[in-house]
Amino acid sequence: MSSSITRTLAALSLSALIASPLSHAAAQTTSEQELVDRARLTVDAMRRDRDFPALETYLDRAKGVLIVPSAIKAGFIFGGEGGNGVLLSKNAAGEWSYPAFYTLASGSIGLQVGVQEAEVIFVIMTQKGLDQVIKNQFKMGADASMALGPVGAGVGASTTPAFGADIYSFVKARGAFAGGAFEGSYVGKREDLNNKYYGRPASARDIVFDFKVSNTGADGLRQALARK
Repeated sequence: MSSSITRTLAALSLSALIASPLSHAAAQTTSEQELVDRARLTVDAMRRDRDFPALETYLDRAKGVLIVPSAIKAGFIFGGEGGNGVLLSKNAAGEWSYPAFYTLASGSIGLQVGVQEAEVIFVIMTQKGLDQVIKNQFKMGADASMALGPVGAGVGASTTPAFGADIYSFVKARGAFAGGAFEGSYVGKREDLNNKYYGRPASARDIVFDFKVSNTGADGLRQALARK
């Protein structure tokens, strides 16, 4: 299959997943500011959690983070995972950007019953990883040889940090949700949410790389990431 056909199918898959009832439910019940506030609570809680002792070390060396405060996995036979999140980058001076909005989505076929939920912080360790996220969409663990390394409770939480992957996932789950579940997930921009939150057209690059816009409502999240 040609690369152009593969990209087209990936785009159709992501569009369908973003348009799914699961994603719409998240979008309709959570405003942009509520999503930012929940991302801050996720950062605060996971930095205090003894199950994630390596998180501080990874954040110190990170190029960026993608925070999904509520990733939902649901279904019977035909399953799906989804959730809205925010992306922030860290510049050379150690300052965190304002957040750009994203959606995480994937689908699967298999025996799965019920609903599971997780808070996730994807710590982006390399410029290559950050560049891939900033693109229109990407597939975790696949595009540009991206590597996804689960780190968290019961998955290397007490081991010496290893920085060979572009992205590491820290997952605080309710139910049988594991970091590896995000392998193959698609991440897509939500520029509609960016525009609403900043009151003007703003691309992810404008927000995360160029620091062109700001919203004081996100200062608490930025401070939570910067806190030592």
